[in-house]
Amino acid sequence: MTSTTRLTVAQALVRFLSAQYTERDGTRHRLIGATWGIFGHGNVAGIGQALVEYGDVMPYHQGRNEQAMVHAAVGYARQSGRLSTHAVTTSIGPGATNLVTGAALATINHLPVLLLPGDVFAARPADPVLQQLEVPYAGDVSVNDCLRPVSRYFDRITRPEALIPSALQAMRVLTDPVETGAVTLALPQDVQAEAYDWPEEFFAERTWVVRRPGADPTELAEAVRAIRGARRPLLVAGGGVHHSRAEAALAEFAAVTRIPVASTQAGKGSLRFDHPQDVGGVGHTGTATADELARTADLVIGVGTRYTDFTTASGTLFAHPDVRFLNLNIAPYDGHKLAGMPLIADARSGLMELTAALDMHAYRVGASYVAEYTEDKERWEQRVDACYEADEPDVRPTQPQVLGVLDALVDESDVIINAAGSLPGDLHKLWRARSRDQYHVEYGYSCMGYEIPAAIGVKLAAPERHVWALVGDGTYLMMPTEIVTAVQEGVAIKVLLVQNHGYASIGGLSEETGAERFGTAYRHRAADGTFTGAPLPVDLAANAASLGMRVLRAKTVSDLREALGEARDADTPTCVYVETQTADTVSGPPPAQAWWDVPVAETATRPSAVKARELYERHVSTRRRHL
Repeated sequence: MTSTTRLTVAQALVRFLSAQYTERDGTRHRLIGATWGIFGHGNVAGIGQALVEYGDVMPYHQGRNEQAMVHAAVGYARQSGRLSTHAVTTSIGPGATNLVTGAALATINHLPVLLLPGDVFAARPADPVLQQLEVPYAGDVSVNDCLRPVSRYFDRITRPEALIPSALQAMRVLTDPVETGAVTLALPQDVQAEAYDWPEEFFAERTWVVRRPGADPTELAEAVRAIRGARRPLLVAGGGVHHSRAEAALAEFAAVTRIPVASTQAGKGSLRFDHPQDVGGVGHTGTATADELARTADLVIGVGTRYTDFTTASGTLFAHPDVRFLNLNIAPYDGHKLAGMPLIADARSGLMELTAALDMHAYRVGASYVAEYTEDKERWEQRVDACYEADEPDVRPTQPQVLGVLDALVDESDVIINAAGSLPGDLHKLWRARSRDQYHVEYGYSCMGYEIPAAIGVKLAAPERHVWALVGDGTYLMMPTEIVTAVQEGVAIKVLLVQNHGYASIGGLSEETGAERFGTAYRHRAADGTFTGAPLPVDLAANAASLGMRVLRAKTVSDLREALGEARDADTPTCVYVETQTADTVSGPPPAQAWWDVPVAETATRPSAVKARELYERHVSTRRRHL
C-alpha cells in the first residue's frame, strides 16, 4: 500500500518544489532556489503558512512590488544559466495582476520563473469575495486569467489532487530549453489551506535533465555546404549562445573559420570584445562595423537569435541581393525565420559539429575579408575611445563618458545590468564586454524598472560578483522600491543613477518622428502649456538615501571616477548619483547605424512631422521580405 502524508496543498507544493533539481553536463542544480512573496488574504494562510512550516528547506525573500519580485527571479535565472530560478507568491487581485509585466518579460526572454498567485475561492462560499472580478458570462474566470497569454504553462488548482499532474507539468516546462518562460499555478485561497493525503512519491527528489540535442545529419550537411559556398558570411550571436553556455564553442568556431561575429543585445559578450572575430553589436543599436558587414553578407548565420526588428533594422539591414540565412536554434519556430535554412540543435552542440565539419574541409574565409573587418573594427574602437575620453575632468560628464569611467574600472567579475532608455543603445555600441555574463541588458521586453530588482537576483545567484544596476531617472522612478529589499537583506548591489531630466531616448525618437519631444521632459509646465519650463526640483539621490541606501554624489568626471571606485569596494548597497551634461538630447554617442521602423504620421501640418514622414518613406522603400 502506498504510504501517504497529510498536508495542505500549499505545504505539499512547497515541499515538492524543494526537491526539484536540474542537471546539465553532469552538474546538478536546485531548480527553485527560493520563494519571493508579498502576502495578503489570498496567500497568507496558504503559501505563507507553508513557508513558515518548511522554512528550513525553502528560503524566503520579502519583496515590495510584485512585478519587481518577478524581475529579481528572472535576474537570478539568467545568471544561473536557466538551470535555477525562484518562485513568486502573491495575494489575489492587484497582487496577482502586478505579475503580468514580469511574466511577459520572462516569457519573451525565454527565462524560467514560477508564479504562484492566490485566486478566488474554488468552492465559492461567498461570491464575490474581496478583490474578485465578476465576469457575468463566465463563472470560472478571475483576474489571474490575464496571465494566460504571457505564461508558457497555466493551470488553476481547483482540487488538491489536481496539483500532482500540474506541478509535474510546470517543472517540465520550466526546464525545457525550448518552452521555458513564466509558469503560472493559480491557487484558490481555500484550496491552498485544504488538506489531502499525498503519496510520498510526490515528494521524492526529481532531476530534470536539460538536454543538448545535436543536429540532424541532413541539416548539418546542408549547413556546411552553405557556409563553404559563402564568400562574405556573418554570424549573428543571440541570447541562445549564453543560455547554452556555448561561448567557448563559438570562440573556437570563429577562430577556425575566421567568420566575423556580431551580437544582438541578448548575445553581446558571446565573444570578448577583444576577440579578433568580434565586430560588436548588430542592428539599430549596433556598430558601423557589424552593420556594414550585415549589409554585404551573402550568408547570415544566426545562432540562438529571434531576429527582432532591432536586429534586422526592421527588415532593411541584410541588403545583399542573394543573402541567405542559416539558423542554428534549439527552437524550430526561430530556426525557420526569414525563410532560413534551419539547423535545429542546442547552440553548443551545433557549433561544435559545424566547427568539426568545416575544419575537416579546411574552410576559412578569405584573407581580404578578414583584413577588411579587422580594420573597420579598429576604426570603430577609436570612435569608442573618443566617446569615452573626458578632456575636462572637472565638468559634468556626458552619458558616454559615464560609461567610459565605469569601463576603465571594471574587470571580468563585474556584471552590468540595464533594460530601457538611452543606455541600451549606448551600451550595445560602446561597451567592451569582458566575460560571457558581464553584459546583462534585458531588451526582449525593454522593461523600465527591471534593473534594480534584477541586480538583486543576479547578486543572489553570484554573491562573489560586483553587480551594477545602470538606471536613468525615468527608469528609477518606475521602480526604486526594491532598494529596501537590498538594504534589508544586505545584498550589496551598486546602482549607477544617471539624471538627465526626462525620457532621453524617447525624447530623441519623438524628435526624429515629428512629435517634437512632446511629453518626454521632466520639467515644469510653461505659460504656453508645454513642459518646457525649468527642470523639476526632484532629488533622486535623497530618495535613494531615504530608502536606506548609501549614496555618493558625483558632480564631475573626477568625482565620478572616485565615487564609482568607492562603490565598487563597498560591501553594502551603494548608489552613485550623477547628472549628465546632455540634459535635452540623447546621450551623444555615434548615431544609429541602421534604421528602426517607428511609423510617422501620414498627414500633418507641422513641418517637423512632414519632414519626418518624407524620411520615413525613403527608409520603408528599402525594406524587403526574405522569402
